[in-house]
Amino acid sequence: MPRLLPPFISLALALAALSLAVMPSLAEALHIGQPAPDFTGTDSNGETLHLSDLNGKPVVLEWTNNGCPYVKKWYSSGAMQKLQREAATLGVVWLTIASSAPGEQGFVDAAQANEDTATRDAARARVLLDPLGKIGHLYGAETTPHIFVIKQDGKLAYMGGADSIASTRIEDIAKAEPYAHEAIEAVATGKPVPHPVTRPYGCSVKYSS
Repeated sequence: MPRLLPPFISLALALAALSLAVMPSLAEALHIGQPAPDFTGTDSNGETLHLSDLNGKPVVLEWTNNGCPYVKKWYSSGAMQKLQREAATLGVVWLTIASSAPGEQGFVDAAQANEDTATRDAARARVLLDPLGKIGHLYGAETTPHIFVIKQDGKLAYMGGADSIASTRIEDIAKAEPYAHEAIEAVATGKPVPHPVTRPYGCSVKYSS
């Protein structure tokens, strides 16, 4: 016959389970206008970056996966590089983040990340390696690409898709509403972001299981 737990222990366990079920994750608690979660990461050159060190500058976080067809659309067309260069001229710091786990599609080490930057002629400021998915989970990054824009005061201004058409067709970029471009330009010039939250699309981020 199974051993029964004392009532007060059973009640405590039930309440703990309930609290875990209803407790939102940090990613689910992200809100536009609230401080973006700070993090510490290592870039592809082995240097440490604290997001808080960039206070006073607009920041873009771009999740990537070099094997994802949606990411390939943006880079093979040159559209992502163009957006990166436009952001740089506005004083925006662009951070590309690779959260794919070892053995998963899109996993890169430092050498591969730098090779991707060179072959793509990418213009991001730094590539952050996040193989454990800590930064990705902190922001609830769902897809590649997934874009977040942070204001100069460290508050979140945009989270969502690169644009409005969820496809792998290069020709759709010109037809779509450029959500990320609009958000970056608005933040850099001190204007309201037209669409602060949009639906991200792309490949799922390949976190470790």
